[in-house]
Amino acid sequence: MWRNRKERKNRTPRRSPGQDQEVAWRTWVFRGTRGGRVTAKNIVWHELIGLKAKIIRASHPGLVGIEGYVLDETRNTLTIGGERVWVILKDVVYLEFEVGDKRIRINGKELIGRPEMRLKKRWRK
Repeated sequence: MWRNRKERKNRTPRRSPGQDQEVAWRTWVFRGTRGGRVTAKNIVWHELIGLKAKIIRASHPGLVGIEGYVLDETRNTLTIGGERVWVILKDVVYLEFEVGDKRIRINGKELIGRPEMRLKKRWRK
């Protein structure tokens, strides 16, 4: 990064996170503007990155109790950052997402698929 010669300040100083952002493992997690849009019926079609997640049931007992923010999502995995970063398979867990003051529980098998392709799938409501 270039510096000003006279003042020796960075030309582009780092910005602190805004009101709707939170720092998690040196990455900013945007946690705003979702308000009350995400419900138990439509969480499958929404973006999961940035939501607070907790594993409440799993086929492996070591996974139960992991909680943190969803940092990344692929076809079969969720990356959750908490006290450390975990890569969790979706099909072996039951998840609880915290949206505002609501807690939404969902089977991870319902989340399998690329995020952009889940929009095209149809589920019973």
